[in-house]
Amino acid sequence: MFDAFSTALSALTANSTAVDIIGNNLANVNTTGYKADSVQFSDLMSQQLGGTSATNQVGLGVSGAQSIREFTQGAIQQTNGPLDTAISGTGFFVVNDSSGQQLYTRAGNFRLGTDGSLLTANGDKVQGWNSVGGALNLSGPLSSIVIPVNGVVPPTVTANVSLTANLDATAAVGSPTASFSAPVQVVDSQGGTHVLTFSFTKSDVNAWSYTVSIPTSDLKTGGTTSIAVGVLAFDGTGQLTTPASTAAPVSLKITGLADGASDLTVNWNLYTGTSGLLTQFAQTSGVSATSQDGHPAGQIVGITMGDNGAITASYSNGQQTTVAQVALANIRNPESMTAVGNNNLRATADTAAPAIGIADTGGRGKILGGSLEGSTVDMASEFTNLIAVQRSYQASSKVITTTDQMLQDLIALKQ
Repeated sequence: MFDAFSTALSALTANSTAVDIIGNNLANVNTTGYKADSVQFSDLMSQQLGGTSATNQVGLGVSGAQSIREFTQGAIQQTNGPLDTAISGTGFFVVNDSSGQQLYTRAGNFRLGTDGSLLTANGDKVQGWNSVGGALNLSGPLSSIVIPVNGVVPPTVTANVSLTANLDATAAVGSPTASFSAPVQVVDSQGGTHVLTFSFTKSDVNAWSYTVSIPTSDLKTGGTTSIAVGVLAFDGTGQLTTPASTAAPVSLKITGLADGASDLTVNWNLYTGTSGLLTQFAQTSGVSATSQDGHPAGQIVGITMGDNGAITASYSNGQQTTVAQVALANIRNPESMTAVGNNNLRATADTAAPAIGIADTGGRGKILGGSLEGSTVDMASEFTNLIAVQRSYQASSKVITTTDQMLQDLIALKQ
């Protein structure tokens, strides 16, 4: 009979722990990336009472409730936050805490530190690979991701220009409509911009002359403003025939720039494949498109997290480039890790070595930008479990009070 006390007390202790576990789950119902714990019980060793048959065994109660973390997929919620990140599938983000300890988390609500470091909501440094010289070495060692928020992307010198335009076939030589010009902006080695003027003058039937010039103010004293001259010929269908499609692009050489930039050599492309970009039809002369491949220097104006963890920087000059890549770790037995708070998990001696790489490779899940993974806590299930544990606690309490009453009755018999 005395064993009934210890048996019931073991149940009270186990159920108290179960309430703690359920309460912790409910407290984290809105925690990003939180994985709910399940409660597991196991019986204590039984004792034999006067025999070897299984029918003579009496249990000694229940062991302490165990908390088992269930790594199921949480609901993916779209947030459109530029640095919000969710994992769809297996894997963990790799982070370093303030002491440099490597930890793992499913919470992707990232932010930027004052120095451009990519941080978790609690200030841990997100690990991955940084772009060096415009290239990512994904086979290199992990490092804390740092975005060059104060950096300047160097200019790209214009190497090619093109002009898509029509020249009026009905224009009479010498008339006002026989002359037409269009500007195209180019970029020099210092990021300075210069406007080149493409001027066309009809010289004969199906024939036009052209001149490409640069403003005098853009050149040092004595510089030549006319940088290219030539003739264009069209066939009876209005298609460009001279220069031929097999000819080299027109070379525009610009020397002696006033801003001190290096001399420019720009190719003027008159064809796309074998199709001429200049035509001569009976329509008013006009430009439909211009293009050039140079860019001035620019500063970062925006950072976004793309799918599969590529971080893209947008610059003031309109360029975009990948500046970093978030790492993902695949751990075969994640339930062996221990929670250390702040949504982080730490590997233990029983944890398999993490396989770290980029998302959607090597069995790792996908990374979804602009989204967050919700908690896996199901409130309805937790409240159901809470009611069951409460009733179990009440039943165990009743065992103690009943056993106590039986002992009092036994003592009363002796009196």
